[in-house]
Amino acid sequence: MGRSFSDAADSSGPFSECNSDSSGEFSRPGSPLSGGSGSGRAAILHRLLISCAADNSDEFIHGLISDLESPASSIDLQRQAAMELRLLAKHNPENRLKIGRAGAFRPLISLLSHSDPVLQENGVTAILNLSLCDENKDMIAAAGAIKPLVRALKNGIPVTRENAACALFRLSQIDEHKIAIGISGAIPHLVNLLQTGGPRGKKDASTALYSLCSTKENKIRAIQAGIVRPLLDLMADPDTGMVDKAAYVLYNLVSLPEGRTAAVEEDGIPVLVEIVEVGTQRQKEIAAATLLVICEESFSCRAMVAREGAIPPLVALSESGSSRAKQKAVALVELLRQPRAAAGGGQVRGAVGAD
Repeated sequence: MGRSFSDAADSSGPFSECNSDSSGEFSRPGSPLSGGSGSGRAAILHRLLISCAADNSDEFIHGLISDLESPASSIDLQRQAAMELRLLAKHNPENRLKIGRAGAFRPLISLLSHSDPVLQENGVTAILNLSLCDENKDMIAAAGAIKPLVRALKNGIPVTRENAACALFRLSQIDEHKIAIGISGAIPHLVNLLQTGGPRGKKDASTALYSLCSTKENKIRAIQAGIVRPLLDLMADPDTGMVDKAAYVLYNLVSLPEGRTAAVEEDGIPVLVEIVEVGTQRQKEIAAATLLVICEESFSCRAMVAREGAIPPLVALSESGSSRAKQKAVALVELLRQPRAAAGGGQVRGAVGAD
């Protein structure tokens, strides 16, 4: 049960996209950089760059934080201050440290529950950009960001939900935060984003779920939230561009009996066999590894996989795949060819009949 993706294939490729925000600060409604002339937008960016290159950059950042915190600040002034902090954190790693040290976390986190959707979006996205700095992650969590991020993930406009998912992923890169994020109720909302979000939302949700589901408790939460069905739907449709991501998350889940049961009950075996037959090399490898885990303790599952016609494409993979793919394919073919008496009596309870 201690398997990781290193047992199957390199997962760095499918999960390398969840970085700083890509939501388009020049086009979001209500943004200080939206509308107006190109020269006006350029002037704002120029001011930011000059201010943070100058000796008084710390003073400039403190001024923006004061604009966020001041009861006298208008919504427009708060929007501009949040946007400028967001941009400073996005474009300069050193600024992420300066902004954090200046005490920006709590005022930005307070925006995550604001009724104004633009302020909420800028607050979430600023937190995301600040979380790219490893030194900030613990301070962001300690300042109370996790629960407001989960609420934004649940209730925000699409870009806010996407960036909240990315921010939760960044915080989850520290193990103790994985537990806190799971307890906070994030996983059902990430599963919902995986199922109903746009292309970017699905990618961000799968990335966060991949990270969070490295713990047993979060795997169970994801399975109970119904994650397996949307994963299989994404795996069955190459046009989504999500086959790799969804397959890696599923592989993580089948390390648990509950995950194997759900995968079989949701008709995952035909999907996995088809991927072994027609997928890319990476997809074939992870699908074969997933089938191997499902079949190791269940003769009934082996029979189902064999009936789906898995042996010919597995033999082909054993001859032409990577060294790891060949290893998985050979092991699975040998397992499928074992007589029933040698199966050891294992089963996937609730999904197949007694072996």
